[in-house]
Amino acid sequence: MTTKAEKAHMGRVAGIGCVLCLLLGYGATPAECHHPRTGVGAGRKSSNMDVIGLCPQHHRLGNDALHTLGRRAFERRHGFTEIELLAEVRRILNCWPPTAQN
Repeated sequence: MTTKAEKAHMGRVAGIGCVLCLLLGYGATPAECHHPRTGVGAGRKSSNMDVIGLCPQHHRLGNDALHTLGRRAFERRHGFTEIELLAEVRRILNCWPPTAQN
């Protein structure tokens, strides 16, 4: 069962948009949460607190999507590993939401 804290965290991750689109300079695009499998063992997924926001095209629908290509091919094509994308999500969330300048 997903806890309230996990739901809130996943909402924040989705709220920043696709981290890959941001890194590639495409700007903010709607995102869904991807559970990295790197380092968690075969057939297992990461915690709900370790999700990456990816747009549908980069997550599961496009020809260059993670679930279409597989992790290794996706990482070769885009130049970022799941671990690097997760680190970027964590970096962004430390500054999210943006605060108003006074």
